[in-house]
Amino acid sequence: MDIKTKYKAKKIKAVFFDIDDTLRVKDTGYIPEKITMVFEQLKAKGILTGIASGRSMYGVVPEIRDLKPDYFVTLNGAYVIDKKGKEIFNQPFKKEQVAAFVAWCQELNIAYGFVGKEGQPVVSESSPIIDEALVPVYGDCPVLPDFYQTNAVYQMWTFTKTNADLVLPDCLAQDMRLVPWHPHSSDLVQTGMSKARGLEEVLATEKLKAEQILFFGDGLNDLEMFDVVGLKIAMGNAVDALKAKADYVTKTVEEDGIYHALVELGLIEAQLSLPQLHLDQVQGSQAIIKTNMGDLSLQLFDDLAPKTVANFLALAKDGYYEGVIFHRVINDFMIQGGDPTGTGMGGQSIYGDSFEDEFSEELYNLRGALSMANAGPNTNGSQFFIVQNQHSPYSAKELLRGGWPKEIAERYTKGGTPHLDRRHTVFGHLLDQASYEVLDKIAAVETDFADKPKEDVIITAIEVIQT
Repeated sequence: MDIKTKYKAKKIKAVFFDIDDTLRVKDTGYIPEKITMVFEQLKAKGILTGIASGRSMYGVVPEIRDLKPDYFVTLNGAYVIDKKGKEIFNQPFKKEQVAAFVAWCQELNIAYGFVGKEGQPVVSESSPIIDEALVPVYGDCPVLPDFYQTNAVYQMWTFTKTNADLVLPDCLAQDMRLVPWHPHSSDLVQTGMSKARGLEEVLATEKLKAEQILFFGDGLNDLEMFDVVGLKIAMGNAVDALKAKADYVTKTVEEDGIYHALVELGLIEAQLSLPQLHLDQVQGSQAIIKTNMGDLSLQLFDDLAPKTVANFLALAKDGYYEGVIFHRVINDFMIQGGDPTGTGMGGQSIYGDSFEDEFSEELYNLRGALSMANAGPNTNGSQFFIVQNQHSPYSAKELLRGGWPKEIAERYTKGGTPHLDRRHTVFGHLLDQASYEVLDKIAAVETDFADKPKEDVIITAIEVIQT
């Protein structure tokens, strides 16, 4: 994320979100656990929150309503309410426009649907392609082809296998436009109507400027919002046209893209589990490095450094490390091994060539950390080290000022090498006091001018424990 984008974030007074495939995966209903925390933190900082969706209020699922956003811009901007249900904007299609649309659909022999401001949408017929599009969003919709004759219509749909080929005739195109949202369906949106139009009403109500709005989106019906708001973030799963307009493309929904972007922008605080401080709560693989001076029991962090852990475990299971020495030992710093040549110049990963770093905001080079040795960025092979330093050269205040989390800054007062963070991949940590005693015993051995022990410290085996 560049400096210009982060600077824009300083002006933000409200954050709006699309629903489908932005806050929530449309096909599965998955919503990241951190979304609740995102809304809570934004509100605590006095930042307004809002939904801007093509859905009607009926289609705003309970999990989204429970986030208690300040505004709902629904039906692609045609209907806007605040958190108390007060109408801010309300503009349905004219009845003659709907009638002309129905006549066109009947002429082409294609199915259609209607959405009111309240209640479940309705469709002109029942069919598999309608169910495929609508059931994940609105459930099994009633068949009421004449709904428009007695009800206000805010949004309409087409349904056909050849949806991509549909072109509105001039008599309709002056009043509405097609916005594809599904392979078999398009929204019919009023000319001049969009999420951005609905947002204008919110801006007027709150006396805000467009440059003070951040918007997260993923689809074609978000393009108008991107033309208006001050800061535009596209999800990693967004359509290419939206990504091209974005100030920043974040991760996908499943990868906590919203949380990640807001932390990067400084609009919310990172929620860290910091597993090294709670090893008894960590699930994952464990390993015991058996040496001629004792055992080193380790918890590995499979989820946070998956490629690195997989490399270490595979090499260990193949006996790659058996008979290998700790070739570099520096007391009050670290012990390093994993090179079958014993020189510090060798070793190979299971991937053949060297592989990339896996840095995590959750893991640090605290005393007891298991980290990858390298010759620079993304040069990991088989060598590793265990941090032994007991006397950190930095105070907790200095580390806090440098951006380290408070709990980590405090733990570093008990030892570690913070200057190695973001330079070496941390992928494990010593589990018990007995292992620390072996670590200190190895670190205290007599070494030569090259920091190599005068008497070999040998890895006799590595026992892997899968949990």
